[in-house]
Amino acid sequence: MSQEIQGARSGNGRSPFIILGGVILIGLALALIIFGGDLFGREQTNASNLPQVPGFDAVSVSDAQAAGPLQVGDSARDFTLNDVDGNPVRLSDFAGQPILVNFWATWCAPCRIEMPDLQATFEAHQADGLVILAVNREESAETVRSFFIDELGLTFTPLLDVEAEVAQLYNVANYPTSLFIDETGTVTAVHRGLMVQEQIEGYLTDILN
Repeated sequence: MSQEIQGARSGNGRSPFIILGGVILIGLALALIIFGGDLFGREQTNASNLPQVPGFDAVSVSDAQAAGPLQVGDSARDFTLNDVDGNPVRLSDFAGQPILVNFWATWCAPCRIEMPDLQATFEAHQADGLVILAVNREESAETVRSFFIDELGLTFTPLLDVEAEVAQLYNVANYPTSLFIDETGTVTAVHRGLMVQEQIEGYLTDILN
């Protein structure tokens, strides 16, 4: 037995198991430096990694869910999502403009029904600076493009919430859900469910100059 133990040691008396353990620890340390928390799974922080813009909250998904759904008078929660062409679009880039954020999906029948009224509203108020961001839940760019552009010819902006992070950021459980945000980033109305153009116009009175 003593010969086996001696044979398992290197010339300087160190066990190869100790050396191997040291190599593994060094490798883990380097991986943590390079990848950070992503090595073991990261917390979703869609907005908290963004530089702060006055009037728009940069918060993590976990903090947003703990705080609950946004209410009238709250600051909008900032986010960045890609459009169907892969271009990043950030909510706070439209600070100073009236914004309508609409959460939707192609499998949601009421969402599909209200899209033409959203388009009519956009056309009526585009000259007033109105921005409509249609945040799609967990569908591909091809699916969204086919419905949004090819089928309906909509000209406002569809965004891809591929992991539903922004839906979680806003605590959206019902589809469609729409939020109206004024030029300061303040939420002026939250509507859960289908809207018709008359309702949309009513909400817009608080955010259009």
